[in-house]
Amino acid sequence: MKFGWCGTLDKAHDMAAAGLDYIEVQLVPLNLEDDAAFAEAKQRIRDLPLPALASSYLFPRDFRIVGPQRDEPRNRRYFERVVQLLALAGTRIVVLGSGWTRDIPPGWSRAQAEDQFAHTLGWCADLLQGGPTTLVIEPLNRSESNLINSVGEGVQLARRVNRNEVRGLADFYHMDQEHEPLAEVGAYPGWLSHVHLADTGRLNPGTGQYDYDSFFRHLQAGGYQGLLSSECGLPEGADPVQAMRESATFLRQKWQTAPPLAQP
Repeated sequence: MKFGWCGTLDKAHDMAAAGLDYIEVQLVPLNLEDDAAFAEAKQRIRDLPLPALASSYLFPRDFRIVGPQRDEPRNRRYFERVVQLLALAGTRIVVLGSGWTRDIPPGWSRAQAEDQFAHTLGWCADLLQGGPTTLVIEPLNRSESNLINSVGEGVQLARRVNRNEVRGLADFYHMDQEHEPLAEVGAYPGWLSHVHLADTGRLNPGTGQYDYDSFFRHLQAGGYQGLLSSECGLPEGADPVQAMRESATFLRQKWQTAPPLAQP
């Protein structure tokens, strides 16, 4: 299994020093709508000290893919640049979290919102077709979005779109916030293509009380073979390289030693 870390490009050298397998690049800070910044991002991607196998923090704060303020031409232009960058990096996964973009606004029905979200996923799939990247739908807890709040809801939407380029994601932090059963991560073989990791207080794995033995054994029971990215903060005053190295060691050990599910 490959273990990575979510962050900005300037953190890539620390991630490499910590022995991580890849960086999950945060896209919004790259300011891809600006021509000069886009050119710079392409050069920086080429010069990374470790692979950029995943990307997240996809859409900027003023974007909307749901509701009356949706600007689809702008959304498409932006995502076209994202796709160019992903192809250049050989990125396998791009995460659509960005809860602000998909929140159901007052006066807008859930059915309308789901239709618009599915429509966006469809044209994203068109732009990704033939490339190396799968777009995954990130379920968020209800304090961050009011649309797609569980692993099952994300998979249900991916199934509705029914494109090879669109799949679901499980985020340990959001699952914990929503009190989702950990068995959910093994319940959708073939439909779960990415995982985000954290620990108590949304800090780095191995520093809290999250039940990684159960989480990993359910992933393994579901045949999960994708990437695993830590998306989290670090304890105050922690040395970033040491903290990431300790988390990577913890996660690799837990993955290797997760006890199998009891047979019925």
